[in-house]
Amino acid sequence: MKVFKFGGASVNSTERIKNLGEILRLFPDERIVVIISAMGKTTNALEKVTDAFYNGRAEESLQLFEQVKQQHLTTAKYLLVTEYLVCEAELKNFFTEVEWLLHDKPVRDYDYYYDQIVCAGELFSTSIVSAYLNEAGITNKWLDVRDVFRTDDDFRDASIDWDYTTKQIENSVVPEFRNADIVLTQGFIGATDENESTTLGREGSDYSAAIFANILNAESLTIWKDVESVMNADPKQFPGAVSIPELNYNEVIEMAYYGAQVIHPKTIKPLQNKNIPLYVRCFLDPSLPGTAIHNKPVHNLPPIIVLKEKQVILEMSSKDFSFIGEQHVGHLYHLFEKFHIKPNLTQNGAISFICVLDDRADKIEKIALAASDFLDVQVIKGLSLLTIRHYTNEMLEKITEGKSILLRQQTLDTIQLLLQ
Repeated sequence: MKVFKFGGASVNSTERIKNLGEILRLFPDERIVVIISAMGKTTNALEKVTDAFYNGRAEESLQLFEQVKQQHLTTAKYLLVTEYLVCEAELKNFFTEVEWLLHDKPVRDYDYYYDQIVCAGELFSTSIVSAYLNEAGITNKWLDVRDVFRTDDDFRDASIDWDYTTKQIENSVVPEFRNADIVLTQGFIGATDENESTTLGREGSDYSAAIFANILNAESLTIWKDVESVMNADPKQFPGAVSIPELNYNEVIEMAYYGAQVIHPKTIKPLQNKNIPLYVRCFLDPSLPGTAIHNKPVHNLPPIIVLKEKQVILEMSSKDFSFIGEQHVGHLYHLFEKFHIKPNLTQNGAISFICVLDDRADKIEKIALAASDFLDVQVIKGLSLLTIRHYTNEMLEKITEGKSILLRQQTLDTIQLLLQ
């Protein structure tokens, strides 16, 4: 049993959907669970639908959704022949599911409506891809993952009910392999016990794939991306970035913690628990080896560079020059939790506490205002946070040349610099 996950870029055109089929042909007679994300920029488009609906612009939300509908129907028309009418009927059922909501008025929290609307993107894409594969002779069984993944009702960041989900996979997914070698379903989404759609938060599709791999005791999980492999830096920021052929789980978690666009830690844990290897491979060129991620030690890694732009520093100090104690810091972390903010770097002094955050204007303003009730607060924007694991002094000097360093934190393995 293998698990494959294909992201939105791998299904954002008819050519790439056909390419996905050719990749699956490379694995004849293998039992594979295929997880697919929404096509291309569909999630962004559905977010705009949600915003318009929630802010009372009903007509605009319906017009925006009509564009999404037509894009998917057009893709299906160009891709399908014998399966088109069946696929069209399925798509229209999902369209109706969203439009029924858009004709109402919002009476619940934004996050609830976000999940009900945005989850449709995965349903649209998987319906089209499944129909194409069947038409191309790649027999597969489509499943609505909302019938499989039970979650709580923490909309936009739902947690999995592992016991219920395990039973559903055993009872609803495994039997499907009697009639087809491929089961195809959605990433990113699930449902509550009241059949309300939920989403699983950041990198939710990768996490969905890891859940399937864990419960099915899969041989491996492969995430198909539009890059050759995991790189030691973002090649758009650092043209000299190199491929990393091998990593271990802990290193990937460290990379993700510091902001590398790699694999989210919550994806790694279900794999690590059962020692299931993860492969990151290129869907544009399946002949490339990609990156293998496992539980074994890995040595001689290159310096791994993460540069986060649009950073804000909050410098907070006590109003009466008393020490910043546990009570102050505890209150600040309560605010971080309340406003769903994760500091990228913190530093505690005698009478000051410094934290570096992503520049999200609405949240920065809220937390600065709340903290000013008990601390003096200064905000500085327009900064960059550089993190280098396995750094060398030569590389450090080269990258920071001409930059003003406002803050430095350093261990034997990792250095972080706040740059202006």
